[in-house]
Amino acid sequence: MKVVDCKAASSYIALLFVCCAISFGSYSASYMRLPVVPLYARTLNITTAQIGIINSAFFLMAGLLSLPSGMLSDRVGCKRVAAFGLVMLMLSSFLLCFSKTFSQLTFIYLLFGVGIAAFGPTMMSYVADISPPTHLGRSYGWYTTALFGGMSVGPAIGGIVAQEFGFIRVFLISGILIFVNFWILVLFFPSSSSLDNRQRKAVVVKTLFKNRALIACWLTALGGCFGLGMFITFIPLHAQNQGLSVGQIGLIFSAQAISNALSRIPFGYLSDRIGRRSLLVVIGFMGVAAAMSGFGISQTIGHFILFAVMVGAGFGLAFTSVGALIAEVVPSEARGFAMGGYNTCIYFGMMLSSAIMGTVSQTIGFKKAFFIVSSEVLLLVGVFYFLIRDFKKKYITPNGVHITS
Repeated sequence: MKVVDCKAASSYIALLFVCCAISFGSYSASYMRLPVVPLYARTLNITTAQIGIINSAFFLMAGLLSLPSGMLSDRVGCKRVAAFGLVMLMLSSFLLCFSKTFSQLTFIYLLFGVGIAAFGPTMMSYVADISPPTHLGRSYGWYTTALFGGMSVGPAIGGIVAQEFGFIRVFLISGILIFVNFWILVLFFPSSSSLDNRQRKAVVVKTLFKNRALIACWLTALGGCFGLGMFITFIPLHAQNQGLSVGQIGLIFSAQAISNALSRIPFGYLSDRIGRRSLLVVIGFMGVAAAMSGFGISQTIGHFILFAVMVGAGFGLAFTSVGALIAEVVPSEARGFAMGGYNTCIYFGMMLSSAIMGTVSQTIGFKKAFFIVSSEVLLLVGVFYFLIRDFKKKYITPNGVHITS
């Protein structure tokens, strides 16, 4: 087994706290840039379609490298891979201070993708490693609450700083904060060698691609994040077209992330209690689809915040359960690979959305584009349900005891 056998509950809590603290700091610093870069690019006379390509470059690199990064963390340990990821994130922030062209922004966002690919799946795999099997839902609830708490603080700070002091100051502060979090990781994150003295078993990758439940989780992550990519990339432009200020756009991002974060702890406990995580995934993504349609017809800050809260809660419900499901349906020694594939689907979903929907939005308008995304989310959640409908019977006993494959 790859799961770390904690000697006491306090050890598990302490390790989880370290993971949460590092992720909160790193994501808050990184996400300061998200609502700002599209607006900064527009001041450089970069078109909407090109802005979509810039964001898609980040998602493409993150998607391509997440799976091999997860596999690498299984072999060399989480600390090294996560530290490398933070270095790349820091570098990309500082380079934004000097960017002036479409090609420069695209290259910097490729580095951004490298950093996220190394950091994200590594930390998710580590949380599964330190968690007792009965606590997977709540562990991911706490961890992703910290993660999305950072996402909620970051855009708000970024929007305010950009409005008061300009875009360049946002990028500089982001890089400094990531540098601080790098040293927190170096000093306080346990090395894998001190936690895992087991000989890792060889995993036949092709058997994982035959795992229907794992494929279902990957596909629904892809579909949901197609919607998330639409939100991240084009809500700033759509909201600006409706007359909203940079500060108000930051609040929209914060509303989504706060709702996402606050919902994850209770949804994580709920997921552990009822056992039917797949049902929670379906309900969550149906809420996301409804919110996407709502964004299409939004005109005021109140409309945007309402649907931002809805989409945040939907993601909180769905992704907390998806993360725990993945940890259950694969062999424990393959979790890095499985979480890497999960993150690959997340970023490919956002990449495809940025690459495709920029041109679509420019052609038919944001209203119809958001309706298209809503339909896509519903389609893939239907595929998810079809593939995973037998999972409960095969892997969970009637009294709720989890049995991993």
